[in-house]
This record gives sequence, C-alpha cells and structure tokens, in this order.
Amino acid sequence: MQDGRAHPAAAGPAGGILSTPLRHIHLIGICGTGMAALAGILKEQGYVVTGSDEHVYPPMSTFLTGLGLNIREGYRPENLEPPPDLVVVGNVIRRENPEAQAVLARGLPHLSLPQALNRFLVNGRKSLVVAGTHGKTTTTALLAWLLYAAGQDPGFMVGGLSRNFASNYRVGAGPYVVLEGDEYDTAFFDKRPKLVHFQPHLAILTSVEFDHADIYPDLAAVTQAFRGWVAGLAPEAALLAYGDAPLVRQVAGSSPARHLYYGFGADNDWRAEDVRPVPGGMAFRVSREGERVGEFTAPLLGRHNVLNCLAAVAALTELGVRPEVLRQGLAGFQGVKRRQEMACQGRGIVVLDDFAHHPSAVAATLEAVRQGYPGRRLLAAFEPRTNTSRRRVFQADYVRAFGAADLIFVREPPDPWKVPEGERFSSEQLAADLRARGREAWSFPDTDALLAGLREALRPGDVVLVMSNGDFDHLVSRLCAALEEGEG
Repeated sequence: MQDGRAHPAAAGPAGGILSTPLRHIHLIGICGTGMAALAGILKEQGYVVTGSDEHVYPPMSTFLTGLGLNIREGYRPENLEPPPDLVVVGNVIRRENPEAQAVLARGLPHLSLPQALNRFLVNGRKSLVVAGTHGKTTTTALLAWLLYAAGQDPGFMVGGLSRNFASNYRVGAGPYVVLEGDEYDTAFFDKRPKLVHFQPHLAILTSVEFDHADIYPDLAAVTQAFRGWVAGLAPEAALLAYGDAPLVRQVAGSSPARHLYYGFGADNDWRAEDVRPVPGGMAFRVSREGERVGEFTAPLLGRHNVLNCLAAVAALTELGVRPEVLRQGLAGFQGVKRRQEMACQGRGIVVLDDFAHHPSAVAATLEAVRQGYPGRRLLAAFEPRTNTSRRRVFQADYVRAFGAADLIFVREPPDPWKVPEGERFSSEQLAADLRARGREAWSFPDTDALLAGLREALRPGDVVLVMSNGDFDHLVSRLCAALEEGEG
C-alpha cells in the first residue's frame, strides 16, 4: 500500500507543488483507455482515486466500477472537492474544459498521462517502449506476455486489452515496464507527442507513416515527431527499428542510441526467414547477423504479425532472455482484443473483429485473413471513423487497401461535421472507384443500412472482417445475434 506515502515535492506544469504525503488523485477524462489503466494502477497502489468524464458507458464504465471507483458524469469544478493532492489530465481535455479551468485557477498540481505513468508505474524501473504508426499495440502486448512467461513479473500499459491478462495494464514487481509510445499529443498544456516523455532502456520503432491528420499536416511532421523522440534517447539505450523501410532507417539512424534493425531483408541485424502460414498462425525462423537463433510459431495471422513477433523476440533476446523460453511463451500468446478477434461463428460463417483503420493496416489485415482462411469468400465491412480516415487524404489509398476482399461494405464517416466539407472522405466515391476496378463494393449512409446489405449478401462459408477503431454502432454484436437466431 502506498496510501499516505511521502513523495519528493515536484512542480506541476501550472506551478503547483505536489503535497507530501500524496494520497488523493483525480483523473479528468478517466474513461480513456490509458487513463482507465492509470486509475487501476493507482488504485492497486493504494491511492484514493476519483475521476470524471462524459458519456460514461460500458465497457469502460463497468471496468472502472469493478475497481470500486465512483465516476462523476460530466465536467464540473465541484468534482475537485475536496481538493485532490494531484490531478492527471487526459489528452482529450481541452483548455476550456470547466474542470481544467478550475485546476488552473486554483493552482492545483497536475500531470499528463505519460508523466503520471513515469512517476507511478515506471518509478525507477527499466522501460521498454514500442512506438510507430502500426503494430505497437500487439508488439507491446507481446513483450509484456513474453517477459511474464520468462518469470520477469513486468509492469505494462498497452493501448488494447491483452487477452493473456484480461487487462491493458499490470503493475508488476519485476525490473521492466513495457509501454506503448503514442505519437499523439500529450495534453492541452503540452502539445508534444506522448512518447517524448519516455526514456526507454530499449525502444522499438515499427513504422513511420502519415496518420493523425487532425494534428499533423503531413508526413514530414509525423517523421519529425519520431525523429525528435529517437534523438532524445540515451546513448546507452538500444533502439530496434524496422529495417525494410528506408524512412524508418533514416529516422533511427539519427539517434545516439545503439541501433539495430529487424525485418525480412538480408541487410537487417535480426531477420525472419522461411516465413510460412501454418494452421492457426505463422511459422518462421529467426537469425541474428546470419546466425540461427531458433524456430518459432505464433498463433497470429499475417506477415505483419511475424514482424511484430520478430521485434519482441529480438528485443528480449538482446536483454538476455533465452530463445527457448521465448519460443514457448510465443506459442501461448493469446493476442489483443479486437485484433483479428474471432467474434462468433454461425451457419458456417465466421465473423472477425479488428481495429484496422489506416490503409496500410486495412491491407495487411485483409491479406492475413485471406491467408488464414484460404478458399473462402472474404467480406470486408469498414467504418472510416478516425480523425484521419474521415478526411480525403487517404481516398485513393483505400482503393488499393481492399485488394484482398471479395465484397466490400463501407459506411459514410459518422459525424461528418467534424471535418470541413471540402476535406471529407467519401465512402460513395470509394465504392465507385472499387467497382471501376471490377470489385463488388457498396457504400451505405449508416450502420443500419450496411448491416441490412451485409446480411442479404451473406452465405455459408463466408468470412466477415469488420474493421473500425470504434464500436461501429455495435455492428459485430448485432451481426452475431442475427447469425445466432438463424436470420443471417
């Protein structure tokens, strides 16, 4: 229990002084994935935790209630009574938020999420940080599970639900903490990327592509964000970077840290070779500088997941974990919720739920599912929901991304008002462009219409891949309920 434990005084961004002892911590925006994980971490460490958010609903509300936390609906200055010793501000909170305004007016000590993770989770331990446009959630979950399987008792915070732990966080007591490094901005008082707050013992950079069009104007700005992070790594740190992408090599090469490269190409320090699909996953051989490390089998589909596994195996081997231990641990990895997750089967139809939204992720996921279910018709249902996918910046890229699907169902972006009219992505245009290439594709104004079209098209033997970074108006559960009732 750390309740009442004394801490050194430290200045918050508003100039407040953290009290000693520190006991009561309030989280603004507590229902975010990372903030909810922090709430669990703080609760487990014995702090009194309160929090506020708006539109509180399951599953996050259920998760937080299960922790014994009473979440306050809506943002109001009175949520800060009695005054907490520390406030943690989520990055969804704007400066004009009434609670944020009260924090500033009263001079309450406050931190951002990454600052709080450094203080309360890392807390002097060695951190392993995974960053990149794609693959960081799965790779972070892999590192955490493999360390646990190796008896290292790690702490972690990942941006998805690790199925091995049925959680997205763990405090642990071992020497390592695994963190997902996000390139999104930190908080209203700190517009730097979250990941710059982390000083890893070992870092992984999986990819550098354009994303987050609401805060980055172009690829050059995204590249500079990652370049700034690797430039700040300590010379004694290790940086493991995806070596088959010239831009990633360029970014990694600017770091003072010792850098190693992984990938399929012969010029990488760590290589995956003899990559092949096997029932339920992928098999591959790992070599380091031409020397064989071992044979591995992962219960994950797709070459992109082989790269995720290779990065985790390489990183932990560099830290001294034996390959045989990693081989056994990898075979027991259960994946991350909503990453090619089997949602249901009915009437010979398989429904998979996936978080893919960026064109590169959509293409890689479809290729993986195609490989995992050979000879079956593959139906893709897609919701362009992110701040980037709502914009036309990837209009042409999505046409290429759906190449592995037999039938494509796309709804128009929800809440179109969030993007200026001249910058909006058009699902109708995407469907027309796909049809011009001889593909069967349809666009729909909303999820209800898409579900109706999907049900009409379904036949036994189909595989349905649903892709969205949100809940897609509960499309997956509604489709599964229809299949269960035999209404397909």
